[in-house]
Amino acid sequence: MKWIVYILECADTSLYTGITNDLERRLEEHRTGRGAKYTKHRCPLRVRYTEYRRTKGAALAREAAIKALARSEKLALIAAQSIPDHSASVTHLSAATNESG
Repeated sequence: MKWIVYILECADTSLYTGITNDLERRLEEHRTGRGAKYTKHRCPLRVRYTEYRRTKGAALAREAAIKALARSEKLALIAAQSIPDHSASVTHLSAATNESG
């Protein structure tokens, strides 16, 4: 099973990092307030970064490493990755997921 480490940009421009094995489902949970408490009142959300890991443990370790980065380092990580549509909103995730997966 593939695990996805992702960074979301919230409406207040803050960054949220998480993991999932189903990005579309997880983003829908965030969008509808059933995801993390942090994102509940910070919609709309944009996927800014995705990275794949083979195991949940590897994804959790990478998530922790990203969360430990300074905001400027997270933005550099985002800038270094070429996602076809950085502005993909949660409602338009399906196309972005297919392009980046």
